[in-house]
Amino acid sequence: MAGTAPYGSIDNAALAMQGERIAWIGAAAEGRRRAQAQGMSIHDAAGLWITPGLIDCHTHLVYGGNRVEEFEQRLCGVSYEDIARAGGGIQATVRATRAASRESLYESARARLECLMAEGVTHIEIKSGYGLELAAERRLLEVARELGEKLPITVKKTFLGLHSLPPEFATRRQSFVDQVSGPWLDALAGAGLVDAVDSFCEGIAFSLAETEQFLQAAKKLGLSAHLHAGQLSDLGAAQLAAKYSALSADHLEYVSAEGARAMAVAGTVAVLLPTAYFTLRQTTPPPIALLREAGVAIAVATDSNPGTSPCTSILLALSMACTLFGLTPEEALAGVTRNAARALGVLEDVGTIEVGKRADLAFWRIERPAQLCYGLGGNPCAAVMYRGKIRGNA
Repeated sequence: MAGTAPYGSIDNAALAMQGERIAWIGAAAEGRRRAQAQGMSIHDAAGLWITPGLIDCHTHLVYGGNRVEEFEQRLCGVSYEDIARAGGGIQATVRATRAASRESLYESARARLECLMAEGVTHIEIKSGYGLELAAERRLLEVARELGEKLPITVKKTFLGLHSLPPEFATRRQSFVDQVSGPWLDALAGAGLVDAVDSFCEGIAFSLAETEQFLQAAKKLGLSAHLHAGQLSDLGAAQLAAKYSALSADHLEYVSAEGARAMAVAGTVAVLLPTAYFTLRQTTPPPIALLREAGVAIAVATDSNPGTSPCTSILLALSMACTLFGLTPEEALAGVTRNAARALGVLEDVGTIEVGKRADLAFWRIERPAQLCYGLGGNPCAAVMYRGKIRGNA
């Protein structure tokens, strides 16, 4: 995923690892000769394709309960906005999450995470945002950190402070924004629990001004930013993301040419979330041609969450990115490797197979890379290597 050939592919190739890093890349015959001459161990993955470990750069993986009832409501014609305004949606998950123990949050999130890991994911972003009070938000971020400590996967932790207005602040909206942007952010960042921040900038959530207050506070602390932008309407959130050099603007079903150009100049990645689009039965897809023309890097993620994308399959997200949004398979695969790494600010370390980068790899029983976007429901992942150590039966 780093060369000029389609997918940057190299046929009949070999990789040499030293510790956690890729030390050499070349022809298989030359690799075997070098390994034998130096008495190095050889792992034969003949017949398999090797890609960078996949990266899921937008998830809400830690939460309590589920939203099956709302799934039924939407199928009976109730809109996502109507559900949210009636106290459902995010607020329903907030209630379940606040009531859940840390142990139950960890176990349920681990089960979801292991599904993604089985499909080659070696790097993931996990947002908070279902606590909406300091203690609960801290618990969610601590669970996210614990997942990364106990499992062979790297976890990036995002404080989604402005996700929904909690009922106890219904008449004190500005006070909530002040708390999130002030003492809450300071406390969580001071505890080492925040790699980046995020805000749901939308008519049913938080305004441009409220989001900007939060981004300003994060910037003062040297924190990166993501932004839920343009999912239901175009408020100008893409331009705001670009103004603060956000790593990514996510969703983008609604984005203007001005917003796309601003993102391109700022290097802000467009993260597409096709499984959420599918679940909500939306009919206005992101303007892919506009993003391409502007030169915006495009990533793809699961948006794994209980309400709008109960998805634990990065491969399904790849397929839907192609069939629903019109990405080519090569664009889609770039979206869960190098562009997803760019969206998390880690491209210098992962996301492509290059000398010096971390040996995070996925091994696939496929005939060509496009097959990763082709299947529905299958999993051709034979093994995963994380930090130079392999698991599976490749």
